[in-house]
Amino acid sequence: MPDNETPQPYPLLEDENLDELDGFLASERAGPDALDLIGSHGFLVALAVAPVEQSTGVWVAELFQGEPAFADATERDRILGLLDSLRTNAINVLEAGGLPELPFDLELDGLPPEETPTGDWCAGFMEGVFLNEAAWFEDSEETAATLLLPFMLLSGLFDDEPDMAELAKDEQRLAELTAQLPELVLDLYLHFRVPPETDQPRPRRKGPAGGKKGKTGRKR
Repeated sequence: MPDNETPQPYPLLEDENLDELDGFLASERAGPDALDLIGSHGFLVALAVAPVEQSTGVWVAELFQGEPAFADATERDRILGLLDSLRTNAINVLEAGGLPELPFDLELDGLPPEETPTGDWCAGFMEGVFLNEAAWFEDSEETAATLLLPFMLLSGLFDDEPDMAELAKDEQRLAELTAQLPELVLDLYLHFRVPPETDQPRPRRKGPAGGKKGKTGRKR
């Protein structure tokens, strides 16, 4: 492959596994406030990028907003195992310099991002940021804000902020950012996990039991 050729995005789960997760997350057993498949995918990719590792119990509680009504321990292990595999596979793909495949077409078709899977995925990604927001901005607030801006803009969570509302008027730019989402994820990973002076990912710090929030003004 030529050096200037963009690598093809790599799927983080097989289609049948994504369908299995989709079925559970869309069911009543997941709970009314649980993230759907697209939001969960974005959420778990954010956890793969995050500079601080969160315990499974913390991120599972955030993803489901409570405890799902699993049929039995076998189903619980299966669903949580698939979610963790998605997160782990994202880490492995990004550490190899690859691009994560997102489970939707990277097009807006003239719609506002918040009315598309792009907006849902970015909103899920931002939920992963909100889980321990302070850690994302700890080392370089300005750089982190710049790298996260496309995700914030496409999520639709900040449309009532004047600066964001102005940026959201540029439909061509929004379409370009949507098409670039896998590359933007890799850019974030390289910033947070691979310092310029080394080729090795920096170890993740263990996160506290509860994340700190505030920089981006979370909205639910």
